[in-house]
Amino acid sequence: MEPFEYTSHPARVIFGSGTLQKLPMEISRQKLSAPLLLSTPQQIDQAETLVGILHGQVAGVFTEATMHTPSHVTDKALSYAQTHKADSVISIGGGSTIGLGKAISIRTGLPHICIPTTYAGSEMTPILGETAEGQKKTRSDPKILPGTVIYDVDLTMTLPVGLSATSGVNAIAHAVEALYARNTNPIMCLLAQEGTKALAASLPEVVDNPSSQSARSKALYGAWLCGTCLGNVGMALHHKLCHTLGGSFNMPHAETHTIVLPHAISYNAPKIPEAMKQLAEALPDSDGDAIKGLNVLLTKLKVKRGLKDFGMKESDVDKAAAIAVSNPYWNPREIEKGPVRELIRRCWAGEEARADL
Repeated sequence: MEPFEYTSHPARVIFGSGTLQKLPMEISRQKLSAPLLLSTPQQIDQAETLVGILHGQVAGVFTEATMHTPSHVTDKALSYAQTHKADSVISIGGGSTIGLGKAISIRTGLPHICIPTTYAGSEMTPILGETAEGQKKTRSDPKILPGTVIYDVDLTMTLPVGLSATSGVNAIAHAVEALYARNTNPIMCLLAQEGTKALAASLPEVVDNPSSQSARSKALYGAWLCGTCLGNVGMALHHKLCHTLGGSFNMPHAETHTIVLPHAISYNAPKIPEAMKQLAEALPDSDGDAIKGLNVLLTKLKVKRGLKDFGMKESDVDKAAAIAVSNPYWNPREIEKGPVRELIRRCWAGEEARADL
């Protein structure tokens, strides 16, 4: 066995159906009294539900969270928190809202309680990605990790099928990169395989039968495990590409992860035979080929496969490749501009992944 190091990040997780009703007890347990509630403009109703559960005992509600955590929104939210004398933040939503909660918490030291409504996994990571002046930059700090995460399966029951699919594949991407991360370890590999297996089995059922509570519960369980992977190991080419496409071309987060993942795996495949074997075992219908397994899964999920579907121009491919190869993350295969450009072109065109990069 290869030598490894393993660090466990402390986090409190409350998982189940109807667990949202435990929020008042959690606030009391932490001796808090004036939480600032955060949401996107699209999820104001869920924030208002929290106001009701807390009997109006909140510092305020800030509903301008947005994709890629732009610094000007964070500055506005910080001012709001200080004006209303908040003693904590509660984020309800997906990666956009959780990112804003992290940005406020790391700047102020306020406790952060997360209530995720998607499968993105950001709630389990000490990582914060922020956008300023057209560039997305990430940083990692144990203090960024939310202190408590409340997973309530009921909140995911109305998650639209399309977003359920892309958000779930976004979670799988975290697990996949954990399998070959420079600082991977046996615990993370176990979590990555189990998380991928749970999501790959449940997501097609969610798409076909969105009201299946058992499928939704399994998907949320898988997302928790995959998020834990992302929070414990480093990121490689896949995440670098997604951060480039999101931060510099405003591509939607989960959809971009979904499009890029099979191509990033194809690029790295020659250098990660063991990880490819583990991934193939976790994917139904792979027949021992992880790339085939991912292609089959995305077909079942009926997701869009091309960045051009989200407004990216073919003329942007060269610029994206230049950004992606500058200051690269560690990756098991050396970053080569030609193959990376072709990878991005395939993502733009919506082609199926194939192992010839």
